[in-house]
Amino acid sequence: MSTESTIHDSIDTAATTVGSLWPIHSFVTANPLAGFEEQPFDEAVGQAADLLGGRGYPRAETFRTALQRGQIDPELLEEELSAAGYGSDPEILLDRMAGATDATERSSDAATDRVDQVLTKWLSAFLDEGSAHWSMPNREAGFYTAFRGVAEHDGEIPDEGVLADLPETPVETIEAVLGPYPQSQWVPIFEAQLAALPGWTGLIKQRADDEGAWQSAYPISLAGYLAARLALADAVGADITPSNDSVAPDPAAELAGAFLRAWEATYRGDLVETVAAESRSLADSDRPGRPDAQLVFCIDTRSEIIRRHIEAAGDYGTHGYAGFFGVPMQYQGYDADMAVDACPPILDPQHHVTDVPTDDDTQASHDRWSGIRETADEIVETLEANAATAYGFVETAGSGYGLALAARTLVPGRVFDLFDAAENSVPDDHEFCQPLVHHQHTYAGDLPVGLTTEEKVEYAAAAFDLMGWEAFSRLVVFTGHASETANNPYDSSLDCGACAGNPGGPSARVMATICNDSEVRAELRERGFEIPEDTVFLAGQHNTTTDEVELYDSHVPESHAEDLERLRADLATARTNAAAERAESMGADGSSGVSETERRAADWAETRPEWGLAGNAGFVVGPRELTSDVDLDGRAFLHSYDWSTDPDGEALEAILTGPMVVTQWINTQYYFSTVDNAAYGSGSKVTQNPVGNVGVYQGNGGDLMTGLPLQSLMAADDEPHHQPLRLSTVVHAPVDRVNGVLADHAELAALLDNNWLSLTVVDPTQDHRAFQYEHDLEWSPVSKQSEADPTEPTAPAVADD
Repeated sequence: MSTESTIHDSIDTAATTVGSLWPIHSFVTANPLAGFEEQPFDEAVGQAADLLGGRGYPRAETFRTALQRGQIDPELLEEELSAAGYGSDPEILLDRMAGATDATERSSDAATDRVDQVLTKWLSAFLDEGSAHWSMPNREAGFYTAFRGVAEHDGEIPDEGVLADLPETPVETIEAVLGPYPQSQWVPIFEAQLAALPGWTGLIKQRADDEGAWQSAYPISLAGYLAARLALADAVGADITPSNDSVAPDPAAELAGAFLRAWEATYRGDLVETVAAESRSLADSDRPGRPDAQLVFCIDTRSEIIRRHIEAAGDYGTHGYAGFFGVPMQYQGYDADMAVDACPPILDPQHHVTDVPTDDDTQASHDRWSGIRETADEIVETLEANAATAYGFVETAGSGYGLALAARTLVPGRVFDLFDAAENSVPDDHEFCQPLVHHQHTYAGDLPVGLTTEEKVEYAAAAFDLMGWEAFSRLVVFTGHASETANNPYDSSLDCGACAGNPGGPSARVMATICNDSEVRAELRERGFEIPEDTVFLAGQHNTTTDEVELYDSHVPESHAEDLERLRADLATARTNAAAERAESMGADGSSGVSETERRAADWAETRPEWGLAGNAGFVVGPRELTSDVDLDGRAFLHSYDWSTDPDGEALEAILTGPMVVTQWINTQYYFSTVDNAAYGSGSKVTQNPVGNVGVYQGNGGDLMTGLPLQSLMAADDEPHHQPLRLSTVVHAPVDRVNGVLADHAELAALLDNNWLSLTVVDPTQDHRAFQYEHDLEWSPVSKQSEADPTEPTAPAVADD
């Protein structure tokens, strides 16, 4: 193998230990320790502490608070502590945990700090995505070449070592610096250098893997980054020798693990008991009739709240499905500069879909009002970038500008009303555009424009199969979701994760268009989906900040006017009640629910516009009837599934290999951001500084922060809101069917074997008993049921089919 190949292979191996980081304008929640998932959880967090310096378990005070609030069952805690060899009183053990020494922070030296300082300066200039007014020279040639061009003009970069005559290619530079080191040390060297700035490294890694528009225009690679870093280290005399010293193991890790398992078992036990009880009730009841309307929401935990209140408002059926509605597309809005991915990051887009105008008059109105708004935005941007101009403008504008500033600060609720009225005067894209879904026999980049009829049928059939649908209402609404906030760098983290941090409305519109296609409906009937002639599919979007559900109904026929009017009225009622619940969860008076959520949406000083997915802990896969009568407190992802309509298990396989993996990513992001916000989160929004439209700093420079801010996780400095638990998945299906999926997908079984999440099955074919996945495709009956019925059979260790 050539030296160049060895270098590239070594970089690829080293890079697995640093998680990918998406630009903040399309923030994607992901496990920051994804590269360690092949190892058991306790070993993984220990190695991550060694390399990245982060904690792996909650602190003693977090456990103490959970215990005091009744979130940890004392009996379950006693069992876990005893199994781990601890017999003392929990309070004494918590005191011991609190007094234990935390993992030692990584040491640094002046030379390494100097390398970081120079690199972050040029990385921020190179990786900027549209916010800089002066770009780094020669960016189109790639990072290494651009860095090579500016190095001789940067007074902070010494003309020493390799930098005195920097080679033309990254591999030559890396080879020159690594000359004194044996190949056996190359991977450890690369690991340490990549982990030195894990935020910037993660962004480079994601951008290089994604190969999107910015990467195509201004390419960067991990090899180019490492070449620049190693050259700087060589010039300033920074030591890159791999350290043989590891961070001392956290002496409280084993004890913390016992507390964590008891906390998770407490939550999981309640959830499993609920599903098992409802499963028995479901078996004894008749299938519900045709509801007035069916609404399909994203499996997002925030949907649980609004779904519950919609069902209480009228005769409606709600369903859960991943919010991109199964269509892996790249979407470009009517006046968008570039397309965005509208599918989970574990998938690659397969189609390019764009909005095309269909109403000239409405389009003209939109363009006129949008032009005025864009001009205003440009003025504000100029003011922000030029202090002298800003002073002149404010002096000229006088009191009017001051009043506007005061209004946004003092009465944001009123400002929301004004902005809402202004927005209503500008026609939305969906009012005069249609998604170009039909196959065009052309390409946008590497992607075909539109979908063939066969592809449309497959996506619609997959959706109905996964949700177990056999009946259709007169109105069927695919409901995407998006958030609404002001002055929030993390706004995309509140949009649809299944749409790669983008609003889900476009995906809903595409699926509704597909299902209304007469050719598609004819093919679906041939496949056994009896869609009545009077069924109309439409799209909508759920505003998760204010709980308003907007319906895109311009093509609903007059014959359905009464249905639509009733649905609108009931959605308004559901919004009132859901907003009151959300307001209370944020410490506000529930009676002011709608006005409070609107205030938070418009207040540019509001650090917590909504809770997002904070609190997420469970994932339920099964019919809605299992959870429809239960308040799950917005903590569970809900995916519709009917095992009786899925005899071959293909739908279940798609759910476990897709949505379950995505929810585990979300769950671990929230977990680690809560457990160690300094290492895996992003600190307080109050001290954050956005950089380059790609991320945030804490303070005025350094590494990009990689996770969620404190305000997304904590109700106050000493009051946690998110409970850091690993995901508890509960599936309503035969155990052998679930085991068959795991047997065919070793990577899923490994996640379970390594304790990154748990899996419990409520088996309707075994008297609705619950079975817990243990290890190596083996299961055990849930203990409470086992004690109640000692003759209960053990679930099969391998699949029967």
